Amino acid sequence: MAFFENSFETSCISATNIVRKFQEKTALNNMNIRVECGQRVALLGPNGAGKSTALKIVSGILKPDYGEVLIRGNAATSPEAKKLLGYLPEDASPYPMLSVRENLEYLGTIRAVDNLHERIDVLIDRLQLHEYEKSKVSALSRGNRQKLAVALSIIHQPEIIIMDEPLNYLDIPTQEEVISMFGEMHGTFLVSTHIMSIAEKLTDHIIMISHGQEIWHGPTEELRRMGNGDNSIEETVSRMMRNVSSNS
Repeated sequence: MAFFENSFETSCISATNIVRKFQEKTALNNMNIRVECGQRVALLGPNGAGKSTALKIVSGILKPDYGEVLIRGNAATSPEAKKLLGYLPEDASPYPMLSVRENLEYLGTIRAVDNLHERIDVLIDRLQLHEYEKSKVSALSRGNRQKLAVALSIIHQPEIIIMDEPLNYLDIPTQEEVISMFGEMHGTFLVSTHIMSIAEKLTDHIIMISHGQEIWHGPTEELRRMGNGDNSIEETVSRMMRNVSSNS
């Protein structure tokens, strides 16, 4: 059985001409992001490219200096958008003085999750958190905190899932389980990563960015064809990134 199912309309995420500066540094410069409902898109770029800033703006946590962000036609900061979204930030920090189960109960109650205890049991089981469900978050390893953060981001079965480096700190078996869970979810994904192999496992479309600007977008398969069979997809991406750096 699928993890959960949703129905869709078009254009789940639309970010147009987004500009964001931090003092004298321009983090995003006329960035455009469009994700159709049901699509799985990776925001791919080197460290410092602006990926995390873009995700915070799309999720409504940060406001752009210029531009518009719509979530299924609603402003990203609106209550309507918040109901649709699940967001996993980089280095997520669940409530440290609550236990694993208490964190899930608290957020699940705020999100008005139906059959909450059953939903929590499923997530704890899939992420192998039984041993730690009564432990305070402050006592957990970084990997187990990441497992909990993943569970918190999807506890309400969101239609649109925004995740910043979701596989950080997870061991290989847990990574495979999380990838399997995401594969069962009939949702719209926007996932940030700087590792092409992770992008390939979680998504099928790429928006490549560097220095706060888009440098390429399209299906992963098209990016693979650009190597003409002579180069790996990682080599193709690396070459494109180097070309941008040398021309900037």
